[in-house]
Amino acid sequence: MKTDIQIENLKCGGCAATIKKGLLSLENVSEVEIDIENSIVSVTSTDSSTEQIKEKLSKLGYPEVGDKNTIVHKAKSFVSCAVGRIDS
Repeated sequence: MKTDIQIENLKCGGCAATIKKGLLSLENVSEVEIDIENSIVSVTSTDSSTEQIKEKLSKLGYPEVGDKNTIVHKAKSFVSCAVGRIDS
């Protein structure tokens, strides 16, 4: 099952690397594609775990568009962006 989620705070390849690593750590996720320009995360999973995926994105600092994008989310995304740049 493939799901597209438009998210907040996606800025660069560092962000994308962190998101990809985080989502692939979920046992039911098999593939993650990220469109940085349009802030869209496409996730292929073995079941309909969309809520779990959205929760993981939010915890990483990238909430779905329309959800609350708090200062905490923005701070987390800044940190995960930096970490993603170092790891990639």
